[in-house]
Amino acid sequence: MASNQHKPKTRLSLRSSSTVRYGSMSSEQPDRNTSSVQTTSISLRRSYIAVAVLCYINLLNYMDRYTIAGVLLSIQKYFEIADSTSGLLQTVFICSFMFLAPIFGYLGDRYDRKLIMIAGLTVWIVTTLGSSFVKKSDFWVLVFTRALVGTGEASYSTIAPTIIGDLFTGNQRTLMISFFYIFIPVGSGLGYIMGATVANATGDWRWALRISPALGGLGLLLLMFLIPNPPRGASDTQGGATMESTSYIEDIKYLLKNRSFVWSSLGVTAMAFVTGALAFWTPTFLSRAQVTQGLRPPCNEEPCNPLDSYIFGAITVVTGVVGVFMGTYISKKLRVRLPNADPLICAVGMLSSSPCFFIAIILAATSIPATYTFIAIGETLLSLNWAILADILLYVVVPTRRATAEALQIMVCHLLGDAGSPYLIGAISDALKNYKPESLSWNFRRLEYGFLLCPFIGVLGGLFFLMTSLYIKEDRKAAELLTSGQAPAPPETSTESV
Repeated sequence: MASNQHKPKTRLSLRSSSTVRYGSMSSEQPDRNTSSVQTTSISLRRSYIAVAVLCYINLLNYMDRYTIAGVLLSIQKYFEIADSTSGLLQTVFICSFMFLAPIFGYLGDRYDRKLIMIAGLTVWIVTTLGSSFVKKSDFWVLVFTRALVGTGEASYSTIAPTIIGDLFTGNQRTLMISFFYIFIPVGSGLGYIMGATVANATGDWRWALRISPALGGLGLLLLMFLIPNPPRGASDTQGGATMESTSYIEDIKYLLKNRSFVWSSLGVTAMAFVTGALAFWTPTFLSRAQVTQGLRPPCNEEPCNPLDSYIFGAITVVTGVVGVFMGTYISKKLRVRLPNADPLICAVGMLSSSPCFFIAIILAATSIPATYTFIAIGETLLSLNWAILADILLYVVVPTRRATAEALQIMVCHLLGDAGSPYLIGAISDALKNYKPESLSWNFRRLEYGFLLCPFIGVLGGLFFLMTSLYIKEDRKAAELLTSGQAPAPPETSTESV
């Protein structure tokens, strides 16, 4: 019997090459030169603290993103701008976010993730604070600073989930991801409430933009001292595989061939379109609806009535918490018996929320309480998806390509989703303005007609998630094999042998 030392070592590569590279898995143990950060285990207590810090910063990111929406009526009066120009504030932020995300994804798969997040958060704090000092004659300065704010979120959103993925695995990872993503709706809702409250108390909407940077300073310190820097794939490989580098082009090719990643990314894109438009315009839309019904006078000077921002913000917080935990609970119960449960839950969430939003938009002209009710139901159903979508990406993509996958998904979903939806809704509203330029009732109706695009996009997103469910089992198994290094290597050609 041949000695074990003469047996060929098992090698699994993401490409047919005789050299094991980044993104490849080898059954060989790391050599003695592996850095300490790659071998030192991180305690469970420190991992929980890290998740708490990451959740706090995620909360601040989304508070800042939707503070603008909470004081949008006041901004429109202050700068005397139209709906399409107002939507541009969100569009430029999302555009910088999505175009920078691939850069940070590339860096996040190759360099120190903690330092990248620290640099991005610093830029976010400085630019957000700077945008709060803009003068009435300098609207385009506000547009420019809001674009720069996207730098911070691009660096953070692409990298933070991958760190959680490297600290935990299995159901524990799903739970931690749920806690992280629950702060998207919570932060969004608090952004409306905080913006409206501060603007109403001070009489100046610009003060609303100064709260998040102050809280961000604390987040920066916590990030520096409490966040570990785990090795990529630490929770998946258990030290049984060595991960090395492939080129960025090879990473992209791998992701484009991953059908679950492609279809789920298209589903996320539709979801981003809907949530981006609703989040930005709903308080303004409902305010105009109440003016049309004679329930309140039109806003002639800022600060405008913040009641709708309060109510919509509170609804977003509550439905976000309920929806995320419901989605996580249902996923945990079903995925054992149903391998494609996760994308099916996402599909049901999208397809069932769309009619709720459609009914809410139609009822806004006659019943504000009914509108809020259907918005709450729709947001709860939509929030089922937040944590599940992040978990899908983590288990269908190998650890060394997760930051790139996060970045590519962010770029696509914002490019075709919420980068354009706030501006598009505003542009439709402005295009219809000429029919009845001075009518308060028409101000509401033209925004309503633009809003009606959202439910149809939501149905399309549900169909994309149904397509994901066809491939999720196969792609998840492939990722597990690549990560564990258990699959046989492709045969080497005779040329390579020579």
